[in-house]
Amino acid sequence: MKFEIDKDFVNANISRTIRFSETIFQDLLEISEREEISFNLLVLQCCRFAINNFKNSEPPEDQKSKKPKKTKTDN
Repeated sequence: MKFEIDKDFVNANISRTIRFSETIFQDLLEISEREEISFNLLVLQCCRFAINNFKNSEPPEDQKSKKPKKTKTDN
């Protein structure tokens, strides 16, 4: 799936602090400037893209065969 910039993304209203590595910050900054969108909008769209692709992905092969651990409430 290709990542595309959606300039009509809904305005966010929840404030959070997040730390980036220098490399990721610079990459995001360059993309936001090139696409003429805010840094925040780009980060939101990257998160939405990651979440959508995470939900649609299958677990890795080594995770498929593992059984969930039983807890004290699993009787």
